[in-house]
Formats: sequence, structure tokens, C-alpha cells
Amino acid sequence: MKRQCIIGRRSALAVVIGLSGSLAAVPAAADEPQVSQVRWDTCPEDVVVEAAPTELQCATVPVPVDYADPGGARIDLTISRLASTNPGKRRGTLMLNPGGPGGSGLALPALLVARGLPAGVLDGYDLIGMDTRGVGHSAPVTCGFTPDGPYQANIPPYAVDDAAVTAQAKVVKQVAEQCARRDRNGLLRHLTTANTARDLDRIRAALGEEKTSYLGYSYGTALGAAYASMFPERSDRIVLDSNIGDTHLDRHGMRRYALGMEQSFPDFAKWAAARHDGYGLGRTPAQVRRTYFTLAERLDKAPVAGVDGSLLRQYTFSQLFKKVQYPKLAQLWQTLADGDDTAARLLSGNATADRASSSIDNPLTVFAAVTCNDVEWPENVDTYRHGVAEDRERYPLFGAAAANITPCAFWPYAPAEPPVSVDDDGPRNVLLVQNLRDAPTPHDGGKMLRQKFADRSRLLSVDDTGHGVYVLGDNPCALNTTTRFLVEGKMPEKDMLCRAG
Repeated sequence: MKRQCIIGRRSALAVVIGLSGSLAAVPAAADEPQVSQVRWDTCPEDVVVEAAPTELQCATVPVPVDYADPGGARIDLTISRLASTNPGKRRGTLMLNPGGPGGSGLALPALLVARGLPAGVLDGYDLIGMDTRGVGHSAPVTCGFTPDGPYQANIPPYAVDDAAVTAQAKVVKQVAEQCARRDRNGLLRHLTTANTARDLDRIRAALGEEKTSYLGYSYGTALGAAYASMFPERSDRIVLDSNIGDTHLDRHGMRRYALGMEQSFPDFAKWAAARHDGYGLGRTPAQVRRTYFTLAERLDKAPVAGVDGSLLRQYTFSQLFKKVQYPKLAQLWQTLADGDDTAARLLSGNATADRASSSIDNPLTVFAAVTCNDVEWPENVDTYRHGVAEDRERYPLFGAAAANITPCAFWPYAPAEPPVSVDDDGPRNVLLVQNLRDAPTPHDGGKMLRQKFADRSRLLSVDDTGHGVYVLGDNPCALNTTTRFLVEGKMPEKDMLCRAG
């Protein structure tokens, strides 16, 4: 599956020894550090390459490992900056997050520029990217995941029956134990959304800003919602794009992936049916849907080029993130249906090109840690068996994957504090942006946060399909509405819908 990360070079298939006490034991706001001059310098070489031709500056900001012990061990977070070149229009900083949890965001300012981030935003803000705690250049954590190991995606595989759930339970139990063994410096247990939100406020203070604006995609909406709730008076203009629905990803949130696929798949089916003469996947959307089930069941019994039914389902899910990926998905289906082993390998790289790199270790580790540390997950394997059986019927395209068991069922560290509650007590400064059809973050996520933020927020819905709207999509109404909010502070008077096109 593609991890819950919306921007980056890779397109993946796809993710605490608990502190005693409650939220009261941990400060709701990060204690203000002594203001220090952030020293900007050149970025790490990999960031320079990814950001080219845009030139970014990088720096580090120290933060406590454990905010309950602010005088204890510290780690350095690496941040990046694309500074405004128009001092007369600059109004502050715009912090960015690409999603995940586990996605590197150091090159994100440059990637948004390449996608056409409007000049008004570039004039108005210093764009601040970062690797959040545990990621990339910010004290990276590792569970030791390898490309040839049994754990290669942060959404579990499609479970064809109860036995498949039992088999997956053995895999993820070993994963949880492996992560505990590798957590030699004790950092893994402190990877939480709440702690990362506290880190954002340390970065804000280190930059000398009274407030900060924020643009987050996918899981980045959970982080932004947490920041806006924990530090409402320090949050300026907050844009949350492709919302997961809360400040954490729990079992219910992961199961909504299956709903998202049911809502997004018809767009691909309609597209493929209109090109039946080229791909032969069905003359109608209904026929394309039947082709999916027939092909997946055939591959369950006889994989082609290393692609079994589970991998086909995960790959299809990930390719629904963007319409530009439809042709490659259709070609893969075509070659697999023809049993063309060689062509399928060339097209899909076994549908695991991202897993062929050791780079899966850090993002998968962070995804598991944050997801499992944020909130309690069910521990009984039968709970997942029942959920898989239920969602296999309710959401036949992908339900038996999204409801399957994860390492959180066996995670060795209890959450140190309750998940951050979304707070409606604060300024009206949260714009929620959401496509009507989005595989990993269905429209329900935007509606859920709209209800929780209440009058602090407005929901901008877009009649489109895909994961990511602002700058990443091609809807002029959504682009202009979001830009007006960031540049001029003009929030829509009420929730609004941007029509297709």
C-alpha cells in the first residue's frame, strides 16, 4: 500500500515504554525555550538533489525527547526554508507536512514550487519543511525492516479467509517484538502526534515567530489538527488537505480506506471502460469491476510475475491516488490477465518497486510507532477476524485488507497520554480541503473534522477524485479559494463545493 504520505519521490504500496500518568502529567504546551538564532546553512546532499533546481536552506532545532522531562535528553530536528523574497508582503512562516506519519518533508517547499504554488503564497511566507522526530535527518528510528522481509507495507495484506488473519497476526507480533528490541535509545516510544505538535511549537519559537501558519496533507491533517487544538492562539492560518478525520489514525480510520476505495474505484472503472478497445478490461464500469474480482481471485491461486491477489488489491488501491496513474494500472491489469509474465514484471517491478530499496525501513518504523503510540488498538485477534469478515462483505474491493491486523495489536508500549482532542475553542482559522472521492482519506474525514472544529473551520469540498487537492490537483476553484485564505485570510462564509473542472 502507499503509506499515508501524499508528496515525495517514491510511490509506495501501501504506517514507548508508556509514561505513567495522564495528559495532565505532560504540558499541553511546549515550554518556551530560550530564543536562539536559527543558523541556516546548506541542506544535506539528498535534499539538495531532490529540491533542485530550487535552492533551500537547512538548520537544526533541539527538542526534548520526552516533554514530561524537558531537561532530559534532546534530539535535533532538521528543518528547511524557502524564504520569501518580498519583505513587503511577508507575513510569517508556513510550516509544511507531506503526510505519513513517516514522510520526509525537507524538500517539500521545492516540490510545491515545482507543482505551481501561487506567487502570493511564496511572497507571503517563508516555507518551512522538516523531517519530524524519528524521520530521515531528525534522529531516525529503525525497526530493521528489509525489502525481502515479511513486513513491507503499512496496510496489512488482503485476508482471503480467517486463516490469513491468523497468519498475519504471527507476522505483526514479530514486528512489534522486533521494534521493541531495536529501540535501544528509547526514542521510539516518544514518537506521537502530540509530541510532534509540541515540536512544531518549539520550531515556531526558535524561528522567532509569535504564530505560525500550516499546510498539511493526509496524516499531516492529524498533526495540524493537533497543533491547532493544543496551541490555538499560536496557530495562524491552518489548511488541512485530505483529512483522516482526527488527530490520530486508529482502527476505524484505517478501515475507512476500504470505504475510500469503493468511492474512488468507479472513476477508474469509468475511465477504463471508455478505453475498452485499448485495454480490454470491460465495456462498462460494472464489467471493469467484475474484471477486478476475477483477476484477483485468479491471482490468489496462481500469481503472475510475483503478483498475487493480495498484491494486486494493494497496488490497485495505491494507483487510485492519482488519475495520472490510471494508464499504468490498466496496463498492469491487462498483462496480468494475459498471463504475460515478462511484461508484467517490466510494468510493475513485481508491483513492489518501492520495496526494492532499504528506504522502507524508516518510514514503516515511524508509521508503526506513531500509529500505535497515539491510541489503544484492540489486542484480541478475533476482533480483527470479525472485522475482516464484515468488511469483506461491506467493502469487497479492499475491506479484508484495511480491517486486517496490524502491529498495534501487539505493540509493547502503552500510550503515554490520551490522543489530542480537537478543540473548537479558538479562532476561526482552519480550512478543511477534501475531494469527494479519495481512496485513503474519504470525504467523511473532512466532515468529521468539520464537526469537531465546529465554527473554527470551514469545509471546502471538491467534486474530484484522488488524494490531495491544493496545488496537487487541477481544480481552479479549490486552488483560488485556498490561496485567498492563505494570502488574504478570507475564509469562506460557509462550507462550499467546488464543481468538477
